[in-house]
Amino acid sequence: MTNPPDLRPAADRLSDIVRRVDDRHLDRPTPCEGRTVSQLLAHLDGLTRAFRASADKELGPLTDSNPDAAGWPEAGSTWREDIPTQNGRLADAWQRPEAWIGMTRAGGFDAPAEVMGLVALGEITFHGWDLARATGQEFEPDEATTQALAAYVEGFDPAGTPGTFGPAVNPMTARTDFDRVIARTGRDPRWRAPDRA
Repeated sequence: MTNPPDLRPAADRLSDIVRRVDDRHLDRPTPCEGRTVSQLLAHLDGLTRAFRASADKELGPLTDSNPDAAGWPEAGSTWREDIPTQNGRLADAWQRPEAWIGMTRAGGFDAPAEVMGLVALGEITFHGWDLARATGQEFEPDEATTQALAAYVEGFDPAGTPGTFGPAVNPMTARTDFDRVIARTGRDPRWRAPDRA
């Protein structure tokens, strides 16, 4: 890949969102159907570790298994510190040119590193949006991230990818370029967490 995207802005945005999650949010629903904020945080904990290892070609336990294989665990007690720390390491790892060369692995799947880097960017950005929406925070990625992900999601089957993305949502609901990206992943750009008494 000639000009790989910089994962740092998306990683920093996700870390900011994680730090602002309050304990009272943990049982709230998210745009990830059936998954609470606590479960989404546990997923983020696993994927930030796995995609850092993927960039470093550190193939082994972190990259060989699906983080959701055992169901959807709840977040551990140190998620507020752990996820931003691991997220920073992930961004650092993908800034090295060699991270984008050759083959690598994540979630038990082998793929060209340049593809896996885009998957990593998508995971931290899409789930950053999920977490922001579930906890009442604003989310708008930088323009370079939006452009990289717009090109990435163009390859998605509009009918969805079982276990990964749902059927694309009508882009007429989109107000921004990033809304159109989110709609292509099967998320409704208008999704908001239900009000709590």
